[in-house]
Amino acid sequence: MLTGKLTRLRALEPTDAESLARWLDDPVVSHWMVNDYPMSLAQVVKRCEERPRNTYGNLVLCIESLREKRALGVIALIGAEPESGWAEMSIYIGEPDFRSGGYGTDALRVVCRYGFDQMRLHGIWLVVVSENAGARRVYEKVGFVEEGRQRQRFYRDGKWHDLVMMSLLADELID
Repeated sequence: MLTGKLTRLRALEPTDAESLARWLDDPVVSHWMVNDYPMSLAQVVKRCEERPRNTYGNLVLCIESLREKRALGVIALIGAEPESGWAEMSIYIGEPDFRSGGYGTDALRVVCRYGFDQMRLHGIWLVVVSENAGARRVYEKVGFVEEGRQRQRFYRDGKWHDLVMMSLLADELID
């Protein structure tokens, strides 16, 4: 079990489908995400039921509050390859009441520690929209640094935004 001070990370279950559908339909959650087209609850349920098991190269976990045992969001390490020692990370907190208070930061630390200690990754990288200041602060709190920028690659709110690439090496994780 992957446990932090505030969160526990566990495999996604088909019973999480209703929460996932609600979160992905929430404009606050999806605002800075590259989204699929809208999905019905039935489509989300089917996706959860058919979801392949977690592997080294594709680890997708539900973030659960430790105290309330309530599903809060999703965190993933994807594209991991033993040859390169790198994986891409993504995260979102879907439950409005848990978007502050350190839950995202805690889950991020837990998954990074797991990636470095158990998966033997050398580094973890991510891409974030430059205007997503809240997410960037969380990433910086755990040690992610900006590596580069792709100019005007994300369209939202009637204008183009830069994408910022950030990364964290195993010895840079701030606990």
